[in-house]
Amino acid sequence: MSIRTLIVFIALAALAAIGWYIMAPSPQMGPGAGQRPPVSVSVIELKSQIISREETLPGRITAFKQAEIRPQVNGIITQRLFEEGAYVEKLQPLYQIDDRPYRAALSSAQANLQSALATAKASEAKEERFKRLISNNTVSGQAYDDAKAEFDQAVASISIAEAAVTTAQVSLDYTRVLSPISGRIGKSSVTEGALVTTNQLESLSVITQLNPIYVDINQSGADAMRLRQEIVGKNIPVSVLIDKDRNIRHLEKGELKFSGIIVDETTGSIGLRAVVPNSNDILLPGLFVHAIIELGEQDVVLVPQRASTRQADGSLAIWILDKDNKAIPKNLVVSGSYQDKWIVTNGAEAGDTVIIEGYQKIRPNMTVSPSAWITP
Repeated sequence: MSIRTLIVFIALAALAAIGWYIMAPSPQMGPGAGQRPPVSVSVIELKSQIISREETLPGRITAFKQAEIRPQVNGIITQRLFEEGAYVEKLQPLYQIDDRPYRAALSSAQANLQSALATAKASEAKEERFKRLISNNTVSGQAYDDAKAEFDQAVASISIAEAAVTTAQVSLDYTRVLSPISGRIGKSSVTEGALVTTNQLESLSVITQLNPIYVDINQSGADAMRLRQEIVGKNIPVSVLIDKDRNIRHLEKGELKFSGIIVDETTGSIGLRAVVPNSNDILLPGLFVHAIIELGEQDVVLVPQRASTRQADGSLAIWILDKDNKAIPKNLVVSGSYQDKWIVTNGAEAGDTVIIEGYQKIRPNMTVSPSAWITP
């Protein structure tokens, strides 16, 4: 045997030995040892429970009433009768405009009225006298007609003079600028000696009623429609969260009063409005807050949010175990959230076993090894 043949023989024998070693069953492996063990998952059994339902939405404070103070007559400001930032009552005097021209106009109108009354009295006497004389043809019919027309003109002049007196009195009254509402008044834009006119663009000051106060809330269209169905015919309390990070709440609760009927085309939201007492003037117009809408106690089924996944179409999905520990995917329909859980309306019910952890490694109808989820 040549050396070359010997080398080939040894190589073939070595390959055969290696192949037998690889293909031979291990003495330590038993039946079924090649199958993977079931995936371990953490699960929770759903139960119905009673919760105090709340929805927290962003909002902004708006004045309940606000009035811009503007002059109704022209003139020079002679007095400012309030302190800036103070509380003023309805019909409280705020400014005094120089009233001397208007007093003179009123006196002139009153004098014209007296003149019209005197003229009418003389015309009435003349008309009565001609009426008696015409019966015996002492005066002509034309003369009586002229006397009657003169009296009628005198009566009309009285009405014109009375209207002029009323107009002059109104103008005189307008020289004292009164507060149209009760509330907190801002700074004055004019001082004594300033000329004001009836058509000026700038207001003299602004009065804002702060108690109660409006809280204007925005909510997405779909959620707002659901909320409207829940609150119809009910008195819904509303709390105001001034500082969400530090959980600082306004002490007085209000009530949800209004839900918009038009969806904003740019944001897709609907406006809600609550009226909240504000006796200490803590809430000021323009302040950004969070409104807590208290929907009351409800019997619901909750699913931890960490058990759900968001699908491509935006819907939620969870995994539920059947009686054979097989994982079944389910679409989840919710009506809102409570703490870190979803409030379920469809897709799960009390008694279902839901996978909380480990669902990333499973497929539909896969058998899993469940263990009770331990709350961290």
